Amino acid sequence: MSGAAPHLVHGMGMDLETPDWPAITAAEAEAILAHFPAAGRLAALHWHSPRPFSAATLVQASQGEFLLKRHHRLVRTPLALAEEHEFMAHLRSAGVMVPEVMAASDGSGAVIQGDWSYELHRKAPGIDLYRDRQSWTPFLSHDHAHEAGAALGRLHLAARDFAAPARGRHPLIASFTIVPSRDPLAAAEAYVATRPAIAGFLANMPWREELALLFAMLGSGLAERLESQPPLWTHNDWHPSNLLWSPEGTVTTVFDFGLATRTCALHDLATAIERTAVPWLELGQNAADAGAALALLAGYQTVLPLARAEIETLVRLLPLAHVEFALSEIDYFAGILGDGDQAMLAWQDYLVDHAEWFRSPPGRNFLMALENGALA
Repeated sequence: MSGAAPHLVHGMGMDLETPDWPAITAAEAEAILAHFPAAGRLAALHWHSPRPFSAATLVQASQGEFLLKRHHRLVRTPLALAEEHEFMAHLRSAGVMVPEVMAASDGSGAVIQGDWSYELHRKAPGIDLYRDRQSWTPFLSHDHAHEAGAALGRLHLAARDFAAPARGRHPLIASFTIVPSRDPLAAAEAYVATRPAIAGFLANMPWREELALLFAMLGSGLAERLESQPPLWTHNDWHPSNLLWSPEGTVTTVFDFGLATRTCALHDLATAIERTAVPWLELGQNAADAGAALALLAGYQTVLPLARAEIETLVRLLPLAHVEFALSEIDYFAGILGDGDQAMLAWQDYLVDHAEWFRSPPGRNFLMALENGALA
């Protein structure tokens, strides 16, 4: 509409930016809804998501309200979406509230049109309290952190009998093959070698030396500790804006399973803490919140108590939990968008600097407070 404010999305920092993927139009949504007979006809578009890696909009249709999400086919094919939809269906059958994936006319959960893959979810119950906040920003309260921890425990409990293999080499997937390896540098080299965009981006950088130093400083003995952790399909993107809430502050729905794959429970917990208790986007102005991390962990343990050794392993895993997803972001930025600046941000700021922060006095204090508080 003439005069309407331009659609902007979250960037890698605090500012809103022009999207890489254009907003879904009403005509586009109407054409895609024709492939989802249970949704009915389009009435209106209510909201466009500010998340950057895909395009999504809330659709009002004759049969209810739905979230329509569009991915470039290089990011998510229908086959890749089917992997996460299968996990979601398993969780729903086990009593975990996740959005209902709508079936297309051919029975699949996705439609492909040209360069795009589309999925449609029925709007789930709950208040989207955090929808306009950046993904990696803190909970509004420690009570929310506690409730989110309990919800994560329930998800892990429900996932225990989901036996699908780990997902393939899609970009923006939080895999877990490097840190658990007895030779993490060799595992990192294997990871990079199978992803030409990452290999090309890193080709003229001393990346092996930088990773070797991080593994030596932060990963000693970690692989041995992780060997006792059973593989588990996990969410891998646990932060408050991927949760819907009741007026009383409990979690009603878990969504956005785009990063889900087979890792382990401690990796998912570490990811949740790393993305909610450390204010990476404003670290200079705000200290990490060990209280929020302890509240999340306490909530989790109301469902799945952790042994002392598991808490110790969790604390040691935390500084390196983000390594593979940061590499996957490089695959996305360098290989799909051709954006070297953002790929460098993923490497230097998100992979290297995040890990090194945990060796700084504030980082060491945060880890000490977390371990002491959890073991008290």
